[in-house]
Amino acid sequence: MKGRLLMTDPAFQDYYPDALSHCYGCGRLNDQGLQLKSRWDGAESVASFTPRPEHTAVPGYVYGGLLASLIDCHGTGTAAAAGYRAEGRAMDSAPPLRYVTAALQINYLRPTPLGDALEIRGRVKEVKGRKVVIEAWIVAGGEVCVRGEVVAVQLPETMRLGDPADG
Repeated sequence: MKGRLLMTDPAFQDYYPDALSHCYGCGRLNDQGLQLKSRWDGAESVASFTPRPEHTAVPGYVYGGLLASLIDCHGTGTAAAAGYRAEGRAMDSAPPLRYVTAALQINYLRPTPLGDALEIRGRVKEVKGRKVVIEAWIVAGGEVCVRGEVVAVQLPETMRLGDPADG
């Protein structure tokens, strides 16, 4: 059973510290990016994205690289939220948990039509130490077009340069 989702609720990505909010796919501080916003919907996570004409592969269909990016960013956002849940902490608690992609598997099941709002969904498969595995899928027009899996790991300390949370 799915919980009551409010699109006004803060997204996982809204909790990222400023220094870690510049990702092209989901960084709230990247004005040129996709601005993907992921939220819990019961046991699943959900995000919505409407591709623009420049996201065309062939006329009428979405570019596969964009679809992979949506799975990727939704997966790492869901991994962060799952990490907080596993630790029994609120997403605004310190230290911040931020995840990056260690592996990404994408399966294109059917062409994804351009013009429809896409629903990106995810489910946590595994939380083990610094690693979280997320299965994700993209729905367009009521049909699953893409399935993927994201293996996400906590952001290495060497990548946290300039993060104010590091002191």
